Formats: sequence, C-alpha cells, structure tokens
Amino acid sequence: MSLETITTISPITNKPVLTRNGLSDADLQTVPETAARAFESYRRTALSDRQQIVKKALKLLNERQDALGTELTEQMGRPIAYTAKEISTAVLRGEYMLKISGEVLKETEGEAEKGFKRYIKKVPLGPVLILFPWNYPYLTLVNSLVPALLAGNSVILKPSPQTPTSAEQVQQIFGEAGLPDGVLQIFHSGSITQIEAIVRSPQIQLVCFTGSVANGLAVQSAASDRVPVRVGLELGGKDPAYVRSDVDIKWAAEEIVDGAVFNSGQSCCSVERVYVDEKIHDEFISAVQDVLKGYKLGDPFDKKTNIGPVVSKRSAETIHSHIKDALEKGAKDATPDNESFKSPPADGNYVPPTLLTNVNHEMAVMTEETFGPVIPVMKVKNDAEAIKLMNDSQFGLTASIWTKDVSKGQELIEDVEAGTVFVNRCDYPAPDLAWVGWKDSGKGQTLSRLGFDQFVKLKSYHIKDYPK
Repeated sequence: MSLETITTISPITNKPVLTRNGLSDADLQTVPETAARAFESYRRTALSDRQQIVKKALKLLNERQDALGTELTEQMGRPIAYTAKEISTAVLRGEYMLKISGEVLKETEGEAEKGFKRYIKKVPLGPVLILFPWNYPYLTLVNSLVPALLAGNSVILKPSPQTPTSAEQVQQIFGEAGLPDGVLQIFHSGSITQIEAIVRSPQIQLVCFTGSVANGLAVQSAASDRVPVRVGLELGGKDPAYVRSDVDIKWAAEEIVDGAVFNSGQSCCSVERVYVDEKIHDEFISAVQDVLKGYKLGDPFDKKTNIGPVVSKRSAETIHSHIKDALEKGAKDATPDNESFKSPPADGNYVPPTLLTNVNHEMAVMTEETFGPVIPVMKVKNDAEAIKLMNDSQFGLTASIWTKDVSKGQELIEDVEAGTVFVNRCDYPAPDLAWVGWKDSGKGQTLSRLGFDQFVKLKSYHIKDYPK
C-alpha cells in the first residue's frame, strides 16, 4: 500500500508549497499505543514539572513568532501584518491557563470528620486526540493542548493539511522544553477514514475537534460505541451583530467591519450577519462604505495589505454562491469603489469584501456559514425583532449588541442564544471566559477555569482510620 501524499496548495498562487506523507493504516495504529505507554509515566510527573515544561514551550513559541507567522502567511494566506500576532496571542492564552492550573487542578477536600479523610482528585484521562484547523491553528490548538498537558495527559495532534507545519513546530518546541518522548505525537492525514479509525482506538479517551458540522458529526459518530471516550466539538458559526439606534455609528461601523472581514472572514466567530435599527440604517451603511474604502485587498506579504486570499478555490466558490443567491433574491450590492477590490493578484483566491443590503432570512448569506468577507445588513424595527432574528439560526457561538446604553445591552443579551455574548465588542475569545458553542456550534468547553474539566476525570477518596 502506497502512503498518502498530502499537498498544501498556496491560496496566494494556487501552486503547491509543500507535501507531507501520511501514515499507513498499520503505522497509524501504533500512534495511540505509543501515547498510552507515554501516558503511564507522564501522568505520574509532578504538576510543577509539567508547568515548567509548558512555561518553557510558551517562551520558545513567543520568541519564534515572526518565523511561525511567515509560515502561516505562506500556507493559509493571512496578511503578514497579522500572523505573528496569532502566535503571541496564543502564548498569552497559554500563560493564563498555566497561571490558574495549580488552583484549578488541586484536590477538593470533603467534609471534616474525626477518623476520616475524604477528598476528590482530578486525575488525567489518558491519550487525547486534538484535530485542529487551518484558519487559526495556534490559537485553536493552545486551547486544548495546554490544559491537556498540564492535567497530565498524552496528546496526539492532527493538523489541517493546509497548515501542517503548525503541529511540527509545536512538537519540536515542546520537545526542546523537556516534554518526554511520546507524550506529544503528530500525524498527517487527509483521510476521514483514517481519522475515524484513530478515534475508535481503545486508547483514546478524549477527542477535541474544531471544524465543520459535518466532520464534527462524523467524529462523534465514530466515537459513539465507546463509553469512556469524550468528544468536544467546536463547529460552525453564523454570528450576528445588532446595532441599536443610539450607537456612535462611525465607531460601530469600524468595529463590525473588522469583526466581519478580518482573516478574510474565515473565523468561526466572525460577524456573519448584521441587524441595524431602521432609524440609522442608511447612515450605518454609509459609514461601513467609508471604512471599506480604506481597506486593501492584495498580496499578503505586503505589510500594507489588510485582506489576503481565502483559503481555497472551493471556499471562494461558496462565498460567491452566497452572494449570487442573495442578489438573485433581491439583495443590493452596496460595496464602495475600491481599486484594490477590482484588481487583486491574478492567481490567488482573492474575494473582495462585499457589503449587501436588503437581505433577509430567505437567503443563504443570512442562514448558512459563509466563512468569507461578506457583510449582509438587514433593517429591524426594534430590539424584539432584532433578538428574534439573531436567534433564528442553527448556530450559537457568539453574538454582539452595540449600544451606548450598556445596561440595556446587558439586558438584551440575556435572551440571545449563544455561548458567548458581547456588548460593544466582537470576535474575541477571552481566556478567562469559557469558550463554548450552543446549538450546532458545538459542545464541551475550553478556556477559563472550566476549560480544564474535559481533560480530567474525578476520583473520590474515602479513607477511614483503622479501627483500634
């Protein structure tokens, strides 16, 4: 049997930039076995030793952010002005989880009673499989990798074929930081059949998956006949923003455009639909147009570029199909004139930001995940209509409300069906808050004190003095 050859196609040129070999099915079976053996010794290490390893690794990641950022730009197309920032932000997340790990992972004492000692320990699960995506590989990986290792688990990484070096760099860095051999392994694969096979391995105790709903369901299905294995899913989003009439319109437009088109809109928590009070709708559209006039679409290695290509031809086709569907159903293209939008580099997957008005929920652009730099804006009459429309979705990852009346915004978000709700902010997973999807956006959680929970199991100790 010949090994699978996995080719990374540059979204900038649509030419191959690197290849990796997959594993044979037989070799793949040895990966969880190795992880299980490594776990038996690593789980016995002191938390302080694990903390030192993670601390050193995060320092090395930070020191190499420029080189790692350049790799990201080459492989997935985000402008070079922003890619190093992903690494430094991932480090900050990791440092927060490192800081709280001693308190979070400590024993919980039971009720005091003479002659008895009772307590609860949080003990590691075993081998953890992390399947992570290309759009923010370091940010999504650190959410699971750091608590998994701090809790005492061994880890297997499967990166996206689009960004294979992210896993390789992380494995190298943790090895340099002192992580024992076998505790952190990687494999490359573009085969859902192989992924399902490793999920079914009896050694695997937790699967952390970030990606599409369809692939998340496939992973969950593969794990469904094993009681011990847990599955955490972070899936799609169709995240709404609601702009109330009292807002500073220019400021809100700047923030929402950034939340919608940063990383070419390729984020699970990008703003994908905007509801605006009808009293300020036209003024808001004008403000968004002014903001978009200042953006530059183009070569991501140009430090002045704001928006690079989307990841693939297929992704570009999906985005264009959503725009086409909306226009055919009555939407209006309100995108302002911008020379860079008209003449991007010829060979890459460049999709200019598109501002749509007169949209409704009969259109795919308001109901299906677009994952591109499209800003569909819909008028609403009042708060009640806005909340109803925000909740009219299969997804529930994040949502934002923009208003000068912060108390009213806080009141309104109580009725919004999403795992993270913002007032006057968007597109920001805070490390001290749980990152969790509602509805089809996922299950399980990462980040915050609660983000450690899925990486441990509880063991209760009930010890009675020997009767004398």
